[in-house]
Amino acid sequence: MNYKPFDLTGVKTYPLAERQSKVRHDSFATPWNPATGFAGWMASWPKLLAASDFQAVVEAIHMARANDRPVVWGLGAHVIKAGLSPVIIDLMNRGFVGAIAMNGAGLIHDFEVALAGATSEEVDSSLGPGQFGMAEETGRHLNDAITAGAAQGLGLGQAATAYLAANRPTHAHLSILCQAKRLDIPITVHVAIGTDIIHMHPSASGEAIGSASLRDFRFFTSFVAELQGGVYLNCGSAVILPEVLLKAVSLVRNRGLSLDGLTTVNFDFVRLYRPETNVVRRPVAGIGRGYSIIGHHEILIPLLAAALIAREN
Repeated sequence: MNYKPFDLTGVKTYPLAERQSKVRHDSFATPWNPATGFAGWMASWPKLLAASDFQAVVEAIHMARANDRPVVWGLGAHVIKAGLSPVIIDLMNRGFVGAIAMNGAGLIHDFEVALAGATSEEVDSSLGPGQFGMAEETGRHLNDAITAGAAQGLGLGQAATAYLAANRPTHAHLSILCQAKRLDIPITVHVAIGTDIIHMHPSASGEAIGSASLRDFRFFTSFVAELQGGVYLNCGSAVILPEVLLKAVSLVRNRGLSLDGLTTVNFDFVRLYRPETNVVRRPVAGIGRGYSIIGHHEILIPLLAAALIAREN
């Protein structure tokens, strides 16, 4: 080998007009005219990338609702910790929520909001002195609710909502659990033993927690079985809910039930393996569409809610 410039003689080109371009001027953004309101602002977005995906998600939810197909929400704890419960509750009231699945942390934060109007402790400062997760009311009341509910054959979500309904907590208007009970929206809770603070309390019963959560898995699978033409949204659960969804989808397909036309969506701050694989890609392969909408929940979920309401009007 030696230094020798490549001979460019005979290199072939073609007219730009003949090329298939991925970006065209008719997909560009347009300046927003404030007189057109929120709907006009969204219409001014470029019809590209995440902006296009977001619009497609809004349309999928509206089409599901128009066709009487379910919209199921999977809620991680961060949605509640980010102060978004009133937004979710408003969507529940407006008919944009057919069922809700939570992880154990989501249950705990919502339960604390209902009782005290506050949640989310400072882990760093409480871990050293051994106080992390040791709030008396959270552990005792929630474990008692689960044990009593399991004895009655209830799912974990049913047990928590029944307890709250009976005790009429001060901040019920801010609790997704309480409002789900009021609106008769089914809510399930899916836990891994040892991952949640209430499991550290002496009142915790592994038998009750396990049986109630397994019952909720079967309830949740029945929700998934109805998702042909529907929408599933995973909001802020990185592991538990994506894994639960995948197993539910497998059971539904094992029974030969169709999920054609299913739309799945993952809303989160970053792209992670399980949500991307078990929510966005695998359940809809060859039968539907999956979308990743990446960003802060405290911005994205109010934006989605506003888009749904504006689209309705």
